[in-house]
Amino acid sequence: MKNILLNSKIKRFILIIFLLFIYCMICAFSYVNAVSNNIQNSVFRLHVIANSDSHEDQNLKYIVRDKVLEYINTISDSSSSKEDVISLANKNINEIQKIAENTIHENGYNYSVNLSIGNFAFPTKSYGDITFPAGFYDALKIEIGKAEGQNWWCVMFPPLCFVDVTSGIVPEESKENIKENLSIEEYKLLSDTSDDISFKFKIVEMFQNISIRLAQS
Repeated sequence: MKNILLNSKIKRFILIIFLLFIYCMICAFSYVNAVSNNIQNSVFRLHVIANSDSHEDQNLKYIVRDKVLEYINTISDSSSSKEDVISLANKNINEIQKIAENTIHENGYNYSVNLSIGNFAFPTKSYGDITFPAGFYDALKIEIGKAEGQNWWCVMFPPLCFVDVTSGIVPEESKENIKENLSIEEYKLLSDTSDDISFKFKIVEMFQNISIRLAQS
């Protein structure tokens, strides 16, 4: 009789632990889904991929980046939303293509350029002291030549592309642009390095990396 009662208690305990685990997973998934979706929906990125990892190709990537950003900065200077920037990028896609191609030719190369605006998978990336979790983000992608080299990225909206990243710190004005488009919780996830926020970031990162792997399989 004691063994039966003991086994019954063990089974109930295991069931409670299992149900608690399922509940925690559901809560974590709901949190990740809500936070990640809003961060991803609020951001438009620029993604430039070099022809190769050679010093020359990597240097060319930065030259193309600078020329494209100079033009985008001009046409989107008064934009107040992600949709505005995407619309301008779409309307001026041919001009952006020409700028990239001309820049490449002017520097002595004949690489092709492939431009696309869409939703792409990104790994976790830091921009100064702001870190964006892995996920699927809308972006303008510029592929130079074979596009087999290291890539470079920035955020066109909210505007972070025009920040000097060598300092490792994003200016307060740029941070305010991000805050205006995100909730307090979402902004903390990108900028706060305290233990509890870092733990939440890891949860978001884990779920998003799983989603990316599933989508690419």
